[in-house]
Amino acid sequence: MRMVKQSRTHCSKCNKHTIHAVSLYKKGKERKSSLGARRHAEDKKGYGGKKFPELKKTAKTTKKMTLKLKCKVCGYQLMKPGLRIRKLEIVE
Repeated sequence: MRMVKQSRTHCSKCNKHTIHAVSLYKKGKERKSSLGARRHAEDKKGYGGKKFPELKKTAKTTKKMTLKLKCKVCGYQLMKPGLRIRKLEIVE
């Protein structure tokens, strides 16, 4: 899917339609010392198998991609969740 680099969308901070810069959201690096990671590691430790069942067969062929929109006027960032597409190409 091809998407333009700039899109005119409603900004909730400006409370009007403004031009937004469009980019693809990427997850940041996970912290090993966070509470959830420590709890997960504790549950996995030792004997007794896995914490979650191992996924044998995947049902979906695509992942949901999240778009990150940044307002050109005020700099407010918002996410547009869940576009199920195979490949995203941001063009001029």
